[in-house]
Amino acid sequence: MQLTEKRKSPLSSLATAVLDPYAANFWLQKVNPLWSVNQSLGKIVKKEQTAKDVVSLTLQVNKKFQMGAAGQHHPVYVNIQGVRYERTYSLTQLDAQHVLLTVKKVDQGKVSTWLVEQAKLGDTLEFGAPYGDMQLPAQTQPLILLAAGSGITPMYSFIQNLVQSGRLGGTSIHLLYWVKTFADAAFKAQFEAWAEQFPNFTLQVFYTQEPSLKHSRLNAEHLQDLANKDQSTVFACGPSGFTTQVEQLFTQAAVVKTEAFSMTPVLGDDVGLVQVTLTKSKKIVTIPKGKSILESLEQQNIKPKYGCRMGICHKCVCNKAEGSTKNLVDSVQNSEPNNQLKICVNSAQTDLIIDL
Repeated sequence: MQLTEKRKSPLSSLATAVLDPYAANFWLQKVNPLWSVNQSLGKIVKKEQTAKDVVSLTLQVNKKFQMGAAGQHHPVYVNIQGVRYERTYSLTQLDAQHVLLTVKKVDQGKVSTWLVEQAKLGDTLEFGAPYGDMQLPAQTQPLILLAAGSGITPMYSFIQNLVQSGRLGGTSIHLLYWVKTFADAAFKAQFEAWAEQFPNFTLQVFYTQEPSLKHSRLNAEHLQDLANKDQSTVFACGPSGFTTQVEQLFTQAAVVKTEAFSMTPVLGDDVGLVQVTLTKSKKIVTIPKGKSILESLEQQNIKPKYGCRMGICHKCVCNKAEGSTKNLVDSVQNSEPNNQLKICVNSAQTDLIIDL
C-alpha cells in the first residue's frame, strides 16, 4: 500500500507560519525587510563619514524597536558570513522613526570593521532592549560632559536630546572632548554650531597627538575654568584610565557617572594559575590570574553568556559562591562570598566557585 503525504492548504501553511515566529518573519521580510512579529529591526537609509575610521549610520526602525533614553546602550546584532555577532553601541534618536548609530573601526574588530567598511544602504540590523543608567537628570542642572575617542557618542545623544526637547537653552553645559588628531574629532561641526546658537553651551576639543598642538590629557588644570562643579552632574565616557581619572578629579561634583569601553591593562604582578569550579556545568578548570574570567573560560571551550564585555550590560553576571576577584576596570578586590560577579571585567585572584 502506497502512502501519500497530504499537502497543506495555503490557509494551513499560513496558520503554521503565524504560530512559528521564525517562519512568519521569513515571509514578512520577503515583502518588507522591517516587518517582523517579534524582532526590533533597523534599515540603513544613510551612511556618512563622521571622522577618521568613523561612520554614522542613519537607521529607519520598525514598530518593535524600543527607543532608549539618551545615553543608554543597545545590543546590536549583525550577521557576517553566516555568523551572528552581538556588540553594544550608544544610539542617538533623530525622530520617532530614525536613530543614528555611530561606529569607530577597531583594529581587528570584526563587527566594527564590517559596519564601517561593508555595511550599505538597505542592510538591516537587529537590536536588543536598551539599558544603562547614564541618563539625563529630570531637573535642569549644570552638566559637565567629558569624552575621549568614541566616548563622544553618548554625549552627542545627550545634547541632541536637549536640543530637541528645548532644554539646551536653559542648561549650562561644558563639553570637553579628547581625540588624537584633527581628523579624529567626530560631530565637531555640529557641536560648534550648537555652541554658536546656545551661549550657555561651551565646547573644548583637545588634540593629544596633533603635531602643531600637543594638548595634554585630562588633568586637574582642566577643572580650573569649570564653574559650579559642586552643583554639576558629570558624565564621562572613554577608556578605563580616562574614566578612573574623572572619578578621582571630580570628587566634589554633585553626581558623577562614568562608562568605560576598554579595560585597564593587566598588572604584571597578577601571575599564576587558579582553579575555578563551575557548579552548574560540574567542571573544574584552571585559568590564569589577572585575566578576564570570561576570556579564560572561553579558551577552555566554555561559552558563558555575555553581551558588551564592558561591565555595563549584566548579561554575564553570575553568583560567586567563594573566592577572591579583582575588577579589571577599577582594580577593586572582592573576597565576600555569595556576590554577583561580572565575569567579563573581573579576574580571579584565588580559587573560585561560581554558579555557571
